[in-house]
Amino acid sequence: MELIDWMIVGGFMMLTLCVGLWTSRKAAVDSSSYFLGSRNMPWWLLGMSMVATTFSTDTPNLVTNIVRTNGVAGNWSWWCFLLTGMVTTFVYARLWRRLGVTTDIEFYEKRYAGKAASFLRCFRGIYLGIFFNVMIMGGVTLAAIKIGGVIFGVSPVAVVLIAGLVTVVFSTAGGFLGVLITDMILFFTAMVGAVLVAWFALDHPAVGGLNGLLDNPVVASKASIFPSFSDPSSYIPLLIIPLTMQWWSAWYPGSEPGGGGYAAQRMLAAKNEKHAIGASAFFNFAHYALRPWPWIIVALASLVVFPDIESLHRALPHVEPSIIGHDIAYAAMLTLLPTGILGLVVASLVCAYISTISTHLNWGASYIVNDLYVRFLKPDASAKNQVLVGRIATVILMIFACIVALLLEDALQIFRLLLTVGAGTGLLFLLRWFWMRISVWSEISAMIVSFLVAIFMEVIDPEMIQGWERFVVSVAITTVSWIFVTLLVPPASQGAVDQLKRELTGSEGLARVIRLDLLLALLSSLAIYGMLFSIGSIIYSDLIDFMVWLGIAIVSGLTALFLWKYRINKFS
Repeated sequence: MELIDWMIVGGFMMLTLCVGLWTSRKAAVDSSSYFLGSRNMPWWLLGMSMVATTFSTDTPNLVTNIVRTNGVAGNWSWWCFLLTGMVTTFVYARLWRRLGVTTDIEFYEKRYAGKAASFLRCFRGIYLGIFFNVMIMGGVTLAAIKIGGVIFGVSPVAVVLIAGLVTVVFSTAGGFLGVLITDMILFFTAMVGAVLVAWFALDHPAVGGLNGLLDNPVVASKASIFPSFSDPSSYIPLLIIPLTMQWWSAWYPGSEPGGGGYAAQRMLAAKNEKHAIGASAFFNFAHYALRPWPWIIVALASLVVFPDIESLHRALPHVEPSIIGHDIAYAAMLTLLPTGILGLVVASLVCAYISTISTHLNWGASYIVNDLYVRFLKPDASAKNQVLVGRIATVILMIFACIVALLLEDALQIFRLLLTVGAGTGLLFLLRWFWMRISVWSEISAMIVSFLVAIFMEVIDPEMIQGWERFVVSVAITTVSWIFVTLLVPPASQGAVDQLKRELTGSEGLARVIRLDLLLALLSSLAIYGMLFSIGSIIYSDLIDFMVWLGIAIVSGLTALFLWKYRINKFS
C-alpha cells in the first residue's frame, strides 16, 4: 500500500461516514424511518442495496474457497438459491409488502394467535436478530481480518477494532437510509473492483492471460460449470442435492425460502408492491447473472499462482498461520495489484464490509427494538426512545460480532453451519402462507429439531454420517418432525387465519394467480441461469454453448415478460 492507495481507501471511508452523518437527522425521526426509510424507497435503490449486502468481504473469499476445493461446479451450493429468490420475487414479495409490518417476525402474531405466537416472536427475535446475526457478522469480519492481515500486515485485534469502530459509527448515525445510499455507491465500486482484480489476475506472468489460464491442467480440472456426470460422488452433492433439495429445504440468511431477514426488510420498505417485486427481481439478476465470473476467474488464477496451502504460507509469512486457508487466496491475489488499483480494490472491499455489517446491524437492531423492547418491555416507548435503543443495540451487536470473528478460522465454517442448522425448515416457510393448518407449534418444533440435529451431526457424533447424506438426513428428520406436529396439533386460530387471508388476497384472489407466479419464477430462473452460463461460455471460448445458453436466456426471458404483462392486465 502506497500513499495514493491509502488516500483512496481513506477517501471512501470518509465518504461513508459523511453519508451516515448526512442521513442521521432523517433516520432519527422514528423507528419507521430508522429501520424502513419511512416505507418510501424505490425498487432500484433497494435492489442495489440487496446486491451490495450480499457482496461482503467474505463473499469472494467463500467463492475462492469453493472453486479451489470443489471447482467451479461447487458454486451450485449457492447458485441453487436463485430458485428460492425468484419464487420470493413473484410469490412472496407482494405478500410481505401487503402485510405492512415493521419486521418479518412480526408476521408470527398475524399468522398465529395467543401466548405461543408471542413467545415465538420473542424467541425468533433473539435467535435470528442476535445469535444468527452475530454469527454471520463474525464470518464477514473474519474475512476482513484475513484481508487486513495480508494487505496491511496488522493483527486480527487491530482489524476488528478499526473496522468495527468505523462501521458502528456509520450504522448508529445513518440508519436504514444511510445503509441504502452507501450500498448504491458500493454497488458500482464493487463491480469495478471485482473486474479489475480479475483483469490483473489474468495479466500475471504465471497465468499467461485467459488462454494460458484455461490451458493450465490444474485449472482445466476445476473449470467445468457442471460436475462430472460419470462420478456420483461429484454430481450428487454438487448438483443434484442443491437443485432438488437444498433450495427449498434450507434456511440461509439472504436466501430464506419465502423471503425473510434483511431481504424482507427491503420489501417492507418499498413504496408499493410493484417496487418490492422489482427490488427482488433486480437483486437476483445482478447477484447471479452479473457478478460471479470475476470472482471465479480470480479463484482459478489463484490455483496457478498459489497452488496449495503451503504456497500461501510461503507467500504470506507475516500472516497469522491459523487463519491461512484456501479462502485467503483471494486476498493473496490482491497483493499482485499495482499501486492505485490496489487502493481502489481495497476501498471497494472496505465499503463492502461496512455495507454488509451495517445492514445486519440495522436489521438485528430492528428485531431488538420492535419485537423485543417495544413489544414486551415498553409498549409506550416514544419514537426518540426507540431510536436510542436501536443505536445502543447496534453497538452491542458489533461488539459480539468482533468477539466471534476472533474465534473463527474459515469462512466456509459459517456457511456450512448455517445450512446445517437451517436444514429442513425451508418448506415450512414456503407453506405457512397457504397451508393454514400449520400452527405455531409447527414452527417451534422445526426450530428445535433442526438445531438438535445440527448439534448432533456437527458436535456430538460428526463421524456418524458424512458428505451429502448428512444434509439429506437432517432435512428428512426435521421435515418429517414438523409435518407430524402439524397434523397432530390443532390448527391456528381461525380468526387469525381469516384476517390474514383478507389482508393477503385482497381483491385479486391469491389462489387464482399462484400457478402463474410459479411459472414466472421458473422462466425467470432459466433466463438468469442462461445469462450466467452464456457469459461463462464466452470466457471459455465455447461458441456453441454460448449460443445455446443465450437462446435459453432470450426465449425464457421474453416468455416471462409476456406472462408478466398478462398477469398485470388480468389480475391487477
